[in-house]
Amino acid sequence: MIVNRAFQGSSYNTGILPQFPGSSVTSSEDGSLIATAPTLLGYQSIGGARLTLDNYHPLSDALPTVMEIDIPSNATGEVGFLNLGWWGFDVSPQTYTASMYLLGASGVRQNYGNLTGINVSLRSNATGEVWATTKIPVSGGLSDFDYTYLSSALVNTVFAPDVNNVFAVTFDAAEVNGSTFYFDLISLFPETFKNRPNGLRKDLAQAVYDLKPTFLRFPGGNNIEGNSISDRWIWNNTIGDESETGVWFERIEQLNYADLGQGYYNTNGLGLLEFLQWTEDMSLEPLLAIYSGLSLDIFGYPGGTSYPENRMGDVVQYALDELEYCMGNTSTYWGARRASDGHPEPFQINYIELGNEDWFSGTYPYRFPILYNGLKAAYPNITLISTAYNESFSQGYNWTIDLPEGSMWDTHNYQEPSFFLEEFNNFDNWQEQTNNPNVTILLGEYSVYSVDNPSGIVNYSNPASEHVPYPRLLSAIAESVYLLGAERNPNTVKMSSYAPSFANLNAPNWTPNLVDFTASPLNTTKSVSWYSQSLLAHYRGTETLPVTNTQGDFNPLWWVATIDTPSNAIYLKVINSGNNTVPLMVDLDTNYTGVNGTILTNLNLDGSNYINNETAIVPVPISTLPSPSSSNTQMLSWGVPPYSISVLQFDL
Repeated sequence: MIVNRAFQGSSYNTGILPQFPGSSVTSSEDGSLIATAPTLLGYQSIGGARLTLDNYHPLSDALPTVMEIDIPSNATGEVGFLNLGWWGFDVSPQTYTASMYLLGASGVRQNYGNLTGINVSLRSNATGEVWATTKIPVSGGLSDFDYTYLSSALVNTVFAPDVNNVFAVTFDAAEVNGSTFYFDLISLFPETFKNRPNGLRKDLAQAVYDLKPTFLRFPGGNNIEGNSISDRWIWNNTIGDESETGVWFERIEQLNYADLGQGYYNTNGLGLLEFLQWTEDMSLEPLLAIYSGLSLDIFGYPGGTSYPENRMGDVVQYALDELEYCMGNTSTYWGARRASDGHPEPFQINYIELGNEDWFSGTYPYRFPILYNGLKAAYPNITLISTAYNESFSQGYNWTIDLPEGSMWDTHNYQEPSFFLEEFNNFDNWQEQTNNPNVTILLGEYSVYSVDNPSGIVNYSNPASEHVPYPRLLSAIAESVYLLGAERNPNTVKMSSYAPSFANLNAPNWTPNLVDFTASPLNTTKSVSWYSQSLLAHYRGTETLPVTNTQGDFNPLWWVATIDTPSNAIYLKVINSGNNTVPLMVDLDTNYTGVNGTILTNLNLDGSNYINNETAIVPVPISTLPSPSSSNTQMLSWGVPPYSISVLQFDL
């Protein structure tokens, strides 16, 4: 909940400068052109304390910058600092966990011999009213040699009227006048999903869990690559005690061709082990994306730096070490390190993705086979996923990847609605038509990004007349048609995941997103696309069924049928992408005893969910389905409403 908790960096903006190809850093948070320089963003003084940054007293090699707080010799009352949080703090009845590292100064600034403790509190930024407070004792004196770790529960019993609240850390001035202290890794956690220490925010994790997902792809896409080779997501810098973990990376806005893009700094609070624990807490299949030897730069696409072919052995070993950390037993070096981090039991990794969107480079044709062969030799039973197949032509390259049998291809599509409708039958006989026997597909990232335009080409500079910043009913219908095409071909399409998943509405880096949020859980908004995903995921059969249509064809009606053997039910998913009701006659080859249905629809095709109207468009039961006339019923007649996504459940 603390903004800038370890003074690791800051955000910056990129833009186009005359006579300089590509993007350049045009401004940064600290006022210089150093893209990610540390700042005191989010901190304010209390009681006249002086706040500065300090590099002379690092908490660790990974966290070299700390905050120095100087207490005036004439201070009275409470003195210290406050943190503004990520656009505020949610204050609600629960037990928070506060922690920090603290070092006392030496010499003439060591005037804290009478220090008894530090006060931490949540209070209103508007009125100063204190909602919750506690004192963390400092027993035995404060060291000026080693940092002292302090932590405490902060019990709150009230609701604040809004999120305009702050977290305050204060001293009794009479105990510390004329003293100096150094703070780092200042943290405040609310209660977390499944009470995991340093875990996930409850409402956001619940939004994932409620989708009934089966896998988690991590640590993301551009996250892996970074803005340079040294700046990439280095997995072994994300493990261990948080004070030992270093900087994640600075990430430019994806596909930022022309307009200003905002880069931001991430910490390693959510590192490799936390991602693995996430899969454990939700019983998800881990899909681990590894570094493939390509890093980006701030200049934009296409671009970046690739490992030379004769240095790719380093990348292979780097990946093997990561897999040993995940799966090695405790007799191995990295397996023992995982055990020392608190998880002696190995995780099981069955899917590994080799990079991210490597069709933006010209070097994947040599990087992919080196990585594939190196990892396959060590882990022959793992499915390896290529991030490119035949997309390089769109970037001016002229290569395709030979996908080995048993491998998987990850395809990403941020497109117009019509694209997803046209792709409905793309997966029919795909393996045979492309000569890729036993190669499967991951729909790793997709969403409706813009409205249809005459050119058929998406404008990623996001003109207001074309870009879709929030998923609409139109978006959900198009994306769901795409998913029905995938569900019809389960031997080809094995996994799918909408992207991106989350955005803080105060600073979205990319739109649209599946879930929007602010500091207040009351503002967490599940998009129409979230509800369509949830609807389709909750009716997941064990086997697809053949469907013969005797009248009409696909478009505007789209369908897929599956049988759920454990539930003894047939699911018929039907989408009407047109503006008229379409009569539907269903004739099963067996009797059914009952039928019910759920529908997602709205009169406004451009309607969306938004703050203060979070449930404008949600699935509801279908009230117009006829009841079976007898136990021998096999047929159903129903008019499918326009602009709708429906699931019918036939109980056998």
